[in-house]
Amino acid sequence: MSGFASSSIARKVVMALSGLFLVLFLAQHATINLSSVVSPETFNKWSHFMGYNAVVQFILQPILIAGVIVHFVMGIVLEIQNNRARNVKYVKFKGSANAPWVSRNMIITGLVVLAFLGLHFYDFWVHEMAYKYVEARPEDPTRYHAETVEKFEPIWRTVIYVVSFVLLALHLWHGFASSFQSMGVNNKYTPAIRNFTRLYAIVVPLIFIFIALYHHFNPITHS
Repeated sequence: MSGFASSSIARKVVMALSGLFLVLFLAQHATINLSSVVSPETFNKWSHFMGYNAVVQFILQPILIAGVIVHFVMGIVLEIQNNRARNVKYVKFKGSANAPWVSRNMIITGLVVLAFLGLHFYDFWVHEMAYKYVEARPEDPTRYHAETVEKFEPIWRTVIYVVSFVLLALHLWHGFASSFQSMGVNNKYTPAIRNFTRLYAIVVPLIFIFIALYHHFNPITHS
């Protein structure tokens, strides 16, 4: 039992650390994407830098992909582990009377967010890799804004993005605060941390939703 507990704690810490890393990435990603609404020129400059800077491409990008894989694999492993560990089931489970819906369905919201990340990688990362390495097309620092806006023209893709970010908000609402708890943070700052994580869980997904809706309703017209 001691070995089981230790391995379980270690997995929770790994998932918490990878989750916090992804939270930082989300904030950075939201900032860059928001510039596509405020200043297309700034968005093009930042996107071109991220797309061609060697450190970003060959060090930070692999770390990000590894972080995504580790976080979701650990989440699935812990869910399976917890289910197997429950030798005695609840006599009667009363839903929200025992635990909030979000905390009871983290695996569901997580898997949906993972599926959305697959679409997001296909829309942007795969396209970028094909543009640079398969088609070997020349650098064009002005192409990113138009390509981004074009992705949100179909209503079905915009709806998927909006729904996915709503589920991401639910996932963050419980998961962000739980990351600190998994690492043993429990002191006088805990209420402030909880308030900050809940504010983050609302604001950042709303930024992404706003971006998707803005570009859908403001398409680029070609003469």
